[in-house]
Formats: sequence, C-alpha cells, structure tokens
Amino acid sequence: MKNAGRSPRRPLPLIPLLLVLFALLDLRTELQLLLDHFTFSSLAEIPRHHPLALAVLVCSPWLFQRAR
Repeated sequence: MKNAGRSPRRPLPLIPLLLVLFALLDLRTELQLLLDHFTFSSLAEIPRHHPLALAVLVCSPWLFQRAR
C-alpha cells in the first residue's frame, strides 16, 4: 500500500517538450523583431519562413495529450 489514496506520478513527456523548445528557439529572432517593431507584414512572413516550427506549436497540445 505504497501509493494508497494518491494518483501515480506521470513522467514528463520529454519528446514533445523538446519539440516545443526547439520550435521556440527557431522562432526566437522573429519574435524579438515582432516585439520591437510589430507590423502585419512581418507577422505574415513567419509562416512562410518557419512552417515546421508553427506546425509543432499548433500541434503541441495534441502531442502532449498523446504522450501521456
């Protein structure tokens, strides 16, 4: 009766966490530019230059759910 009354601890999903971290690192300079000088044209260029990073960020809730 080691865990009586407690839910079991789930390990942190490492692969989805790394994917999100790498996506944010890829978008870091673009996000800094947007924070300094926001324009709609610079916002529109992000999907064109970083489609994989955006796909990972959009799908990250699903990735975390599937990892559990």
